[in-house]
Amino acid sequence: MLLTISAGRSAVLETPADLGYLLHKHPDRVQSFAVYGGTAHVFYPEVSSDRCTAAMVLEVDPVALVRGRSGARDGFTLGQYINDRPYVASSLLAVAMAKVFRSALNGHGNGHEQLTESALDLTITLPVVPGAPDLVRRLFAPMGWDVTAAPLPLDPTVPEWGDAPLVSLTLAGSVRLADALNHLYVLLPVLDDGKHYWVGDDEVDKLVRAGSGWLEKHPDRDLVTHRYLAHQRRLKDAATLRLIELDDRPVEEALEDQEAAGARPLVRQRHDAVLDIARQLRPSTVADLGCGPGALLASLLELQGVVRVIGTDVSDSALARAATRLHVDRMTERQSERLSLMLSSLQYEDDRLAGIDLAILMEVVEHIDPTRLPAVVGNVFGSMRPRHVVVTTPNTEYNVRYPTLYDGGLRHPDHRFEWTRDELASWATAVAESHGYDLQLRPVGDVDPEVGSPTQMAVFSHHASSGEVS
Repeated sequence: MLLTISAGRSAVLETPADLGYLLHKHPDRVQSFAVYGGTAHVFYPEVSSDRCTAAMVLEVDPVALVRGRSGARDGFTLGQYINDRPYVASSLLAVAMAKVFRSALNGHGNGHEQLTESALDLTITLPVVPGAPDLVRRLFAPMGWDVTAAPLPLDPTVPEWGDAPLVSLTLAGSVRLADALNHLYVLLPVLDDGKHYWVGDDEVDKLVRAGSGWLEKHPDRDLVTHRYLAHQRRLKDAATLRLIELDDRPVEEALEDQEAAGARPLVRQRHDAVLDIARQLRPSTVADLGCGPGALLASLLELQGVVRVIGTDVSDSALARAATRLHVDRMTERQSERLSLMLSSLQYEDDRLAGIDLAILMEVVEHIDPTRLPAVVGNVFGSMRPRHVVVTTPNTEYNVRYPTLYDGGLRHPDHRFEWTRDELASWATAVAESHGYDLQLRPVGDVDPEVGSPTQMAVFSHHASSGEVS
């Protein structure tokens, strides 16, 4: 199995040998790495003032591949040892890339950050790739690659046998190196359509991470996710939702929102319901308390009349993902003045959050231990005391409509509890009466006549506040 990556001299890459820095592999050395199923060798067959080429040869050990496995998976016993695995680019090559080029895949520059963020003039060759030429072009061309997929004969000495289901692939284009490697990491197993290892929930995380920024817009996204996840509809649905919503939730929680065909995902219905309330209340300052990776913040910034949006979370990494998602580094000074991302806990007073118009706790309260919930209520409704508070939380009665849930019937492994409709009404009424708020309870999502809506909402408005929710 052979992969070559060539970079030409350009305004961005004046010294092509700098490709070695980006790949974190020295051009003057031959390096070998033990990988699943064999050994990967990295070397540079070409280093000049005009062009640099890095090559990775994957030497597959067919015995190592089948060691510990029972049964013949290739149709006959010797098929486990006599096959095209050593030559045809497949999931084996993708796994080797993930180990050998891990830093480059993740975009780490090692002092060359400007180059990692720049598009380079790259040429990638793979002598033998599975798939028909049309499919190969469909998969790679949408990312800007100039694709050459030349059919390979089944046997050059017997031309009447026609072509093998293989092509010789060359990709040329101006692409970031990290993006190019992630394209290969995802699409080679898709073309192979036969992963050599067990595919479970963690593969969704890998796909979302490697496909971020391009796969959600790919015209053949469904085909890519379906094949990459070994035709497991459950995983494919979860990955699709997470790619579209740019969310970081576990598989089971994402699946919770996979409604019947043609229906809007529940996560979108929930966001829209909260935004509808915000439009009616017309706040000038809004705080998304427990904002996570910032799924709601961009929409809040677009609301008419809102002059300041605050996102808080107890997780530094969640706030970092929110900043990346909102492209904070590209905001103008005026735009950045409207947004504040704050590390803050709902259990402790924070003077920065006093006097806001609208506080939103969207799918937050169920993550708080019941013994600590009174402290959160005292802080939000007592100390912070916003004019309006919107709370959404799962309706546990609806869980019977989800066939696959975590142990205990909860929708997320971090949920400390989930309320029935009566339990939310009892809690919300007590909070409203104790702190001087009016209360409205609303369903979110389609209402089932037996178990209600999947999500429930409580809208609190301070007695002195104007602008009732219709």
